[in-house]
Amino acid sequence: MECISVFDMLKIGVGPSSSHTLGPWRAAERFVKELTDKEKFDSVTGVRVLVYGSLSLTGKGHATDLAILMGLSGADPERIPIDQVAGVISAIRKDKRLMLGGRKDIRFDETENLVFLKKFLPFHANALTFEAFDE
Repeated sequence: MECISVFDMLKIGVGPSSSHTLGPWRAAERFVKELTDKEKFDSVTGVRVLVYGSLSLTGKGHATDLAILMGLSGADPERIPIDQVAGVISAIRKDKRLMLGGRKDIRFDETENLVFLKKFLPFHANALTFEAFDE
């Protein structure tokens, strides 16, 4: 029989559900990496995230919004001190600015750029669409 550790079962996140926090956080990180890998990062002037399915229905209560913002900001969920999360989120909301990937300051108004659609896509109950814009 194969043994697993507690670290295989539990994941680090900012909310009560890893599918609603760690998954979207990692997806946001991957989006920023893909922009970099495709040499599009430097031309990005804005981003928008569309949230679907159960993420959109319970996401704010489960901290999906916080996880997406932290992932876009380049924070690593396994390494960021938890007491820093509130400050990063507060600054994004107050200034309507986000440090994309920790490297590029862009305008980010959460009411326009993080949209909870409350509808389901056919393939999976939890879905996100990331969009990047240039001038």
